[in-house]
Amino acid sequence: MVHATATAPRSGALSYFEGDEEAKARGLFQLLREDGTPIDEQVVSGFDRALVRELFEGMLRIRVTDARMMALQRQGRVGFYGEAIGQEAAIVGSAAATEPADWIVPALREAGVGLYRGMTLDSYIAQIYGNAEDPTKGRQLPCHPCDRSHHYVVMSSCVSTQIPHAVGIAMAMKLSGDRNVAFGYMGDGGTSEGDFHVALNFAGVMKAPCVLICQNNQWAISTPGAVQTAGETIALKGVGYGVEAVRADGNDVLAVYQTVKYAADKARRGGGPTFIELLTYRVSAHSSSDDPSRYRDEAITDVWRHQKDPVRRVEAFLTKRGWLAAGEKEAISARLEADVRDAIARQEAVAMPALSTIIDDVFEEPTWLLREQLTELEAAPRAKSPHAH
Repeated sequence: MVHATATAPRSGALSYFEGDEEAKARGLFQLLREDGTPIDEQVVSGFDRALVRELFEGMLRIRVTDARMMALQRQGRVGFYGEAIGQEAAIVGSAAATEPADWIVPALREAGVGLYRGMTLDSYIAQIYGNAEDPTKGRQLPCHPCDRSHHYVVMSSCVSTQIPHAVGIAMAMKLSGDRNVAFGYMGDGGTSEGDFHVALNFAGVMKAPCVLICQNNQWAISTPGAVQTAGETIALKGVGYGVEAVRADGNDVLAVYQTVKYAADKARRGGGPTFIELLTYRVSAHSSSDDPSRYRDEAITDVWRHQKDPVRRVEAFLTKRGWLAAGEKEAISARLEADVRDAIARQEAVAMPALSTIIDDVFEEPTWLLREQLTELEAAPRAKSPHAH
């Protein structure tokens, strides 16, 4: 489901990309207004019906899946979950601008990128349960999925450690002579970590073929953006390292796609890295363990939840163009809901990983010491998991 088909003349709204470096980092690239009407009809005419409908369905898949998985967490059937509600355009728009051979190095809310690129719902849900079909054998936290076959690297809960990894993968691609790109994601809070600055500096000096994407959802858990940085925008942080920095409306899926594709195409041509700030908002809590009403004004959240909703915006665009019929959104959502429920039923029926797998993947052949430790562990009494059925 990876597409890169939208092209348009470099005029109108696209003149943004030809602007002064600091002006781009201070500006905000948009293609759709909040009501779904185009800002520049000439540019949006380059998007075909099939691509925009796939973007829309990818966004709905995230929303439907997140709602169902959060319900499971509240029922005690999974231990932890983190939603991406309100950020679907940033996730799917960027995913659609990648190519199959590219590598994805996610932060926290990019599982939808993996799903858009081909990760199956069964694999994703198995990794949340940590069952025997989990490719990491239950060793990762929930919401830390990976998908080797689609080049989707497992995330780390240690903030920003993944950004140097993305740059390193990009440098390996450059040294091998291929034209693939590494996409590294982070949140706004991640740009305050030392690893971010190390990675940006190295990427700028070495012209690494990477696209580094900050989903600025305006909250680093409970820390607001105004406290996070004194900079006018997060994108400006890239300028100082000699990295082209651009800034787009992260709730406008067409603008996100166009921006990320611009950066990816540049990297494939040997033009080096781009740092992208996607301005969005974390409508939901940081995770199932968080209560955002304790630290933010939820009246502001309601504006982003409704008026600025990215799904609503692209739905309005599709409807106005006659590309989405009455009742079709509900039909698509029902189909996606059925897919999620079926995958959950299959994965809940799968047993937990065998205890013996705890010594797998350490050495090619387990040592005598590991075997001895496993024997002792197998003989020890075991408490029943609170999430077992």
